[in-house]
Amino acid sequence: METKWLEDFVSLAETRSFSRSAQLRHVTQPAFSRRIQALEAWAGTDLVDRSSYPTRLTTAGKTLYDQSLEVLQALQNTRAMLRAHSTSSQDMIEFAVPHTLAFTFFPAWVSSLRTKFGPFKSRLIALNVHDALMRLVEGSCDLLITYHHDSQPFQIDADRYEMVSLGKEVLSPYSKPDASGQPLHCLPGKPGQPLPYLGYAPGAYLGRVTELILKQSGTPIHLERVYETDMAEGLKAMALEGQGVAFLPHSAVKKDLRARRLVSAAPPGSEDLQMVMDVRVYREKPTAKDAAKGTAQALWDYLLAQAGAHPDGMLV
Repeated sequence: METKWLEDFVSLAETRSFSRSAQLRHVTQPAFSRRIQALEAWAGTDLVDRSSYPTRLTTAGKTLYDQSLEVLQALQNTRAMLRAHSTSSQDMIEFAVPHTLAFTFFPAWVSSLRTKFGPFKSRLIALNVHDALMRLVEGSCDLLITYHHDSQPFQIDADRYEMVSLGKEVLSPYSKPDASGQPLHCLPGKPGQPLPYLGYAPGAYLGRVTELILKQSGTPIHLERVYETDMAEGLKAMALEGQGVAFLPHSAVKKDLRARRLVSAAPPGSEDLQMVMDVRVYREKPTAKDAAKGTAQALWDYLLAQAGAHPDGMLV
């Protein structure tokens, strides 16, 4: 039995809605339902009366709800005590960052911060987007850094979390150049000769943004998926080998563009084949009972001030 099942169950008991709880828990509704079913299998009895709407708990469900609140609160208190014992933990700012940003954006950003803000200890937790978001929701990191696009919003409670925009990131198609410096694979391709396409794995955040670019293109795009992975760095490695077209964040390729190891795979003037995203940092709003770490709070104040001074973004 996993503690997140209890957290799911508490959410369901309080919202009385599978769809609403799935949003609050940042999972799809089918995945959320499977986790409730897994908890029922562990308990050996039905916890939810599915014949009613709004959802009601069974007698067993009401008993488990009361116990779950006590268990989760006890675990939260224990973690707080354990963290209080570690002075190094108090000085360490923990960042949850999706893999792509962990490789492309984060190293240069932290280096710049240490120059401008001052030295600080940091711990990077690199995950997929969903798990990075859950780190924030579960209180297992100080800050979450992630992409944002209005077409793919996160269901984050604005009353509980706050955000600072760090700047803009552009997602565009790239290819290895040929001997004359032109792209080996140049969009849009032809109906009988689709271009080899290096795509993101199903469910990847950048994959969903890429699909939106292709869908909104004013020119029909002809691609044949030949490779996929959930990390932009993996796609870039294949693009550098000349294996196809990959849609990549600019921060991932800027050095390769300067060195002419990669070039744009979009025809001149085709601005509809790119998408501008936000890079954002989120944190849970501190309370009087659970104040933010001193260094983390100072860094947040600095980021807020910088965002006010640079409304167009602070990306390094």
